[in-house]
Amino acid sequence: MTLPVPGVPAESDEPGGDSYAALLVPAPAASRDAVLAALGRLGFSGWLAPPDRGWLVAIAVPGDGTITSGRRGVLDAAAALAEALAATVFAFRVRLDRQLVIAAWSADEELGRYSSDPSREPGADEEVLDDPFGAEYAAAFATAAGRPDSSEELGEVLAETLDSDSVFESERLSRVLDLLGMPGWIVASASLPGEIPTGPDVRGFVRMGAGSTGAAGALRGWMTARVRRRTPPPPALPDPPRADDPGIDPWLL
Repeated sequence: MTLPVPGVPAESDEPGGDSYAALLVPAPAASRDAVLAALGRLGFSGWLAPPDRGWLVAIAVPGDGTITSGRRGVLDAAAALAEALAATVFAFRVRLDRQLVIAAWSADEELGRYSSDPSREPGADEEVLDDPFGAEYAAAFATAAGRPDSSEELGEVLAETLDSDSVFESERLSRVLDLLGMPGWIVASASLPGEIPTGPDVRGFVRMGAGSTGAAGALRGWMTARVRRRTPPPPALPDPPRADDPGIDPWLL
């Protein structure tokens, strides 16, 4: 019997580009085995890549859905992983190539949370603003990544309003990853389980389904994905900026 890739959802009818997500842990802070074990305890579905540029990268599946037990999306999974490892963990999520979300934790402390366009969050109503939110956390992100000198340029990249008709959020993410010294192939990770252009050999990746590897992971991932599709994670911003917020000057909209 042939089973689909663990956690891969049915294709979406929504227009747009790729959706993908990644968790990143600095390699000096935890071994690959420790990260694999922690992801297993969380019931993670996706791939764990070999170390690259000093980072351990876990590609989550599905990128814009629930990826671990407890109805966690990539942000909540990053928070749980950071606490489990007592380490710094970054989360990146691109949705349909029209929204970029970034967050980071150090152990149990959240360092910051960013969204390039809060209005594109699933379930957002028409009053949610579409301007980048959270660019002020650039310094915290850069410091946590060991690149404090890049904080000013990173802030400019995060604050820039892009023309979604001509520029994809993967382009912004590519600049962010370069500034933070992280593997740039993450922007092509939606090609998994196929080869990733400019990325590591996929034979070095560990595929996980609902926390397990091998044949058991394939079966558990397939079964769990059916349930997780019906229980999407919470929104990236619990309290997004809104046009009807009394603290926002309507002349600025």
